[in-house]
Amino acid sequence: MTSKTFIYIFIMAIITYASRAIPTVMMNKQFESKFIQSFLDYVPFAVLTSMTFPAILYSTGNFFTGAFGMIIGITLAYLNRGLMTVATFSVLAVYGLSFLT
Repeated sequence: MTSKTFIYIFIMAIITYASRAIPTVMMNKQFESKFIQSFLDYVPFAVLTSMTFPAILYSTGNFFTGAFGMIIGITLAYLNRGLMTVATFSVLAVYGLSFLT
């Protein structure tokens, strides 16, 4: 690697660190507005869902098998099954349905 590459990596690291450290340092108190606080509490879940949902549907290369596995997973999660049970049965459902389509 050249010295330019190290400079680029160093600048990227500084910018990444600054974008995470500055809000943490600047926000040293709780929000007084309950609306803003509740909104910020749900942001991580919304972002994670928006990134995961398309990946679930298109991860198998077939929309219908992905949707079927997601439906099985949501149903089992709604019935308060454990994470291992939900994951196992979702994968088995997708695997089984992939032989039929």
